Amino acid sequence: MLRPALSLATRPHPLALLLAAAASLPALAHEDGATELQAVEVKGEALHGTGAAYSATRLEHDDIRDHRVARPQDLFRLVPGMNLTGYGLPGVADQVALRGFGNGGHGGDIGFVIDGIPLNEAMSHADGYADLNVIVPLELERMTVLRGPVSALYGNYNRAGTVTLQTRKGGAYRDLDLNLGSYGTVDLQAALGAGFGGNQQLNLAAQHYRSDGFRDQSAGERSTLAGRWAVQATSDLEVAVSARAHEAKADNPGYLTRAQFKDDPYGKDPRTQNDGAEKGFYTLRTDLNYQLAPELKLLSFAYATRQDFTRWFSRGGAAAPSWRQREETYERDVLGAGFNLNGHHHLGAAGQLSWVGGVETFSETTDYLKYENTRFRRRIGTAEFDRRFKLDNLAVFGEAALDAHRLFKPSIGLRWDRFTGDCDRRGAETSAQPCARMDAVEHLSPKLGVRSQVADGVELRASWTEGFALANDMAKYSLGARHVDPNVFRQTELGANVRLSSQLVLDLAAYHLRSSDEINYDSVANEYINAGSTRRTGVEVSALWAPADRFDLSLNWASAHSKVLENPNSSLEGKRVTAVPRYTATVEANWRPAPGWRGTVTWRRVGSFAVTQDNTQTYGGYSVFDLGAAYTFPGAGAYTLYAAIDNVANREYATAVSTVGYATAAPRTLRVGAQLSF
Repeated sequence: MLRPALSLATRPHPLALLLAAAASLPALAHEDGATELQAVEVKGEALHGTGAAYSATRLEHDDIRDHRVARPQDLFRLVPGMNLTGYGLPGVADQVALRGFGNGGHGGDIGFVIDGIPLNEAMSHADGYADLNVIVPLELERMTVLRGPVSALYGNYNRAGTVTLQTRKGGAYRDLDLNLGSYGTVDLQAALGAGFGGNQQLNLAAQHYRSDGFRDQSAGERSTLAGRWAVQATSDLEVAVSARAHEAKADNPGYLTRAQFKDDPYGKDPRTQNDGAEKGFYTLRTDLNYQLAPELKLLSFAYATRQDFTRWFSRGGAAAPSWRQREETYERDVLGAGFNLNGHHHLGAAGQLSWVGGVETFSETTDYLKYENTRFRRRIGTAEFDRRFKLDNLAVFGEAALDAHRLFKPSIGLRWDRFTGDCDRRGAETSAQPCARMDAVEHLSPKLGVRSQVADGVELRASWTEGFALANDMAKYSLGARHVDPNVFRQTELGANVRLSSQLVLDLAAYHLRSSDEINYDSVANEYINAGSTRRTGVEVSALWAPADRFDLSLNWASAHSKVLENPNSSLEGKRVTAVPRYTATVEANWRPAPGWRGTVTWRRVGSFAVTQDNTQTYGGYSVFDLGAAYTFPGAGAYTLYAAIDNVANREYATAVSTVGYATAAPRTLRVGAQLSF
C-alpha cells in the first residue's frame, strides 16, 4: 500500500544550508599554517578518561560511524543490559531499559546529556522524557553510557544510568553519509570541521531523514542543523557559540491488540484516528573556557532552549467500539547556566589527582494543554488541563579520583541538589487535580569507588553510589506531596576488566541496586507517602576476541532481575518490574576477507519481560539477525559503499508490549549507502 509522504517544502532544509556552507569553505577545512586551538574539554571528561571505579561503555566516533545508524539510540544494543523498547511511533521518544529499570527515555529512569547539558524534560509528556532524535549521529565525537547512579556530575534522572553525548569540536573534515532503504527511507547526514583565521574553529552537522514507514499511517520526517563557532581570543581564553535547530513531523499508526498483532502486525487498528506528532526544538549556548593554570581550567556556560511538541494519539479499552483521540501540547522554555573547575595535578609519590567541582542551575517552564476527546485533531469542548509548570534546580557537585598506586586508585563524588517549582492554571479546564506551589526538595548524593590493578592486564573495581528521584509528573505540585522525601536508590557494584591475551579482553560487572522511600499515593489519606522498596540485581559481560586482523567477535550479555520488596499494594510484592527483559545479548562478528572489504553479522536476543504489574501477562522476547557488507576504496580519501539487511529472517515480533497494546518491529529491511570523507 502506498503511504502519503509528508512535506517540509515550506521549511528551510538544514542539510542544504550545511552543504552550501561546506561548498563555500573548501579551503577552511584544509587551511595550512593555522594555529592549533586548545584541546576542548567538557566537564569531567578528563576525569572519566583516567578510568572509573564503575561500569561504563564508551563508543568513539569511528565506532559510531562504522555502525551507520540514523539515530543515536540505535547504538544501545552495544551496551550490556541496555534495551531499546521501540514504540514504532515516529516523532515520539522510545523507551529504554537499563539495570532493572524500564522507563528511560520515555520517562525519567535514565539521564541524557549533550556536552554536559541535560536533554531530559521535566513535564513534556512524561517526567524525564528525552528525545534523542535531535542529535545527528555524524556529529558525535563519542557516546558514553554510565551504568547506575554513579556520577556526581548528573542528578535527577540518573538512577539507572546516564548517557553522555559529546559532539565534535575541532579538526578539519568534510563528511557525508547517504543511506537509502526500504519503505521510501532516506537518511542524509553531513558534517564539516574547519579551522580558519589562525584562531577560529567551525563545526557544523546536519541531517534530513524521511520514511514512508513499514505500517499504515507511519510516514515521518525530521531535519536537524547543529553548529559551533569557537574563537581562541587569547592563549588561555576560548569563547564559543553553539546552536541547534530541529523540526519533525510524523503520522502515527497507534498500537495493536494481541489479536490484531497476530492477524496483521503491520496494519492499523480501525479505531485509530489521524494520530501523529509535530515538534520544533531550538537551543542556543555560549561557552567561556579559561586556562587558569597549566593544571587548572575553568569552564562556564549559559544556554536557552525553546521547544514546541504536540502529540495526538487514540486510546481506549481493547473491546471498546471506538477510541478517543487525545491531544497533548507542550511549550517548553529552559534557561540554564553553570561553571566548573577541572584540575589535574601530579603529586609526586602520592600519584596523580584529577578532580572537577562546579555549580549549575536551570529554570524550566512548560505550558501544558491537554484535550481528552479530540476528533481527528479537532478540539472539542473544554481542555482537561491548561497549566503552566515551573521547575527550578540549583546543584553543587564535586568528583575526584586519585591514582595513588596501581593497587589503590580511589574516587569520591558528592552532589547536592535543591528543587523548587510552581503550578498555575492558565485557563478553563475540567480537571480537579491539585495545582500548587512545590515545596523545596533537597538531596545529597554520595559516590565512593576504588580501582586496583592486581596484575598486568587485570583491574578490579568496586563502588557504592546513591541516586534519587523526585515525585513524578504532577505529583510534585500536589499539596499531598509536600512532606514526601525523594525516592533514594543505592547501588553496590563489583567489576573486573581482564586482558587475557593480546587477542581477548573481558569486562565483568555484578550489581545490587535497591530503592527505598518509593513515592506512592495513599487513596485513604488522600496524600502521597514514602512507602515501598524494590531490589534490582544483575550481571553484565562484555567480550572482544580478535584472533586475527581479518576477524573479530564481540559479545555483550546481561541479566537483570527485579523484585518488588514492599508496596502499599501487597499483591505486587515479589513481582517483576515491567518492561525489563530478563536478559539481553548482542553478538557481532566482523570478517575482512580482502583489503577494503568487510562483512558483518549481528545477532540480537531480548529475553522475556513482564507486561502487567501483577505479572499475569508476559512477553517471551525475540531474536533477530542482521547482515552487512562494505567496501572502502583505497586512496587518500575515505569512500565506502555498503549494503545491509536488517531482520534477515523477516521475523514478526513486537519491540514493545504493554497494557495499551503491541508495537510491531520492522520487517526485513534493505539499506544501501555511501560514506564519503574529503
